[in-house]
Amino acid sequence: MIGFSYRSGVLHAEGVPLTAIAAAVGTPVYVYSTEALEHAYRAYAQAFEGQDAGVCYALKANSNLAVIRTFARLGAGADVVSEGELRRAMAAGIPASRVVFSGVGKTRTEMRTALEAGIHQLNVESVPELEALSEVASSMGVEAPIAIRVNPDVDAKTHAKIATGKKENKFGIDWDHARAVYARAAALPGIKAVGIAVHIGSQLTDLAPFRAAYTRVADLLHQLREDGHDIRRLDLGGGLGIRYKEEAPPDLPAYADMVRSITGNLGCQVTLEPGRSLVGNAGVLLSRVIYVKQGLHRRFLIVDAAMNDLIRPSLYDAYHAVLPVTEPVSGVEIAPIDVVGPVCESGDTFALQRPLPALAADDLIAFGSAGAYGAVMASTYNTRPLVPEVLVNGDAFAVTRRRQTVEELLAMEERPDWQG
Repeated sequence: MIGFSYRSGVLHAEGVPLTAIAAAVGTPVYVYSTEALEHAYRAYAQAFEGQDAGVCYALKANSNLAVIRTFARLGAGADVVSEGELRRAMAAGIPASRVVFSGVGKTRTEMRTALEAGIHQLNVESVPELEALSEVASSMGVEAPIAIRVNPDVDAKTHAKIATGKKENKFGIDWDHARAVYARAAALPGIKAVGIAVHIGSQLTDLAPFRAAYTRVADLLHQLREDGHDIRRLDLGGGLGIRYKEEAPPDLPAYADMVRSITGNLGCQVTLEPGRSLVGNAGVLLSRVIYVKQGLHRRFLIVDAAMNDLIRPSLYDAYHAVLPVTEPVSGVEIAPIDVVGPVCESGDTFALQRPLPALAADDLIAFGSAGAYGAVMASTYNTRPLVPEVLVNGDAFAVTRRRQTVEELLAMEERPDWQG
């Protein structure tokens, strides 16, 4: 992982030992590397140099304001799926004119907020949404710039819970109905269809599904232009995978060449919406060992992080490397152990029979590749406050979201009058 390495026997985030962060901030804590974030963004910018392509960071992967601001300073736009994410993007310095609003369930309030802000584009995913947007835009006396998200019925060959481009998925307009929906859009007041959008899933490690989807989109573009629609934008979504264990993610220059080969002569501006591939390997979840428990048949490493802090292993059976913060010495004995959290659920398990060196209470570990879908998916289950987030830059680090307190959680609730 770029930005994370062992130095003098201690795991560092850039120039900062993780032991120093644990001492200053406590654990559990998310730690992100500015170097890794910037490297990932520049890799996209360089791969697509010379193409009419823009990068809109998908906030759903990690919506920490300091992370978004890091990308904003490099020229990124944003892909958002709620009014809250739109407000986060703008608060971090990304103007609404560089924001794409996606999602299947936009409310009329969210539509109005986006149009008032001067949104670059709304990606429409159903006829009822299209008609609702027409009503909102007409009442405001404006035209809503839209792309219609089409479902190309392409198997992304990824986890079922993060696949979005097949007929049985809830996303987008069925391929066979796309032309009719564009015709409907052209007849509605307050609607200006400017593009086509597609997104087939997340954590893809093969270019073939992308190629199949983008080829279908290019074919649709020609049909729509024949129908009289002036389509000048192609939103190709995100979905490039990262390496968690042994995956071999697509090479970015090869991906860019494939996009160019399909879209280069279409006269369209291309929008890319990477999320995981920008932040996934730029963060770790730092945790401390509470106990080592010897069971009848196996050993358990019980740590202070839990499924409410990082739910991916429980939700997706996802793999995250478990890295001792103190570098194991050469030749040290390695033995299998279950790495688990303190939440009262059997699903609160990070790793089963993971080969690790001997660890003891108070030792520190880091869960690797935790920059995407970690903190953003966290909850307060078991009344466990949300953990802090830290951004490292060289030899400096800053808390970019402080640790929530139990008192703050309790203060959000009120006693009914009848309870006295």
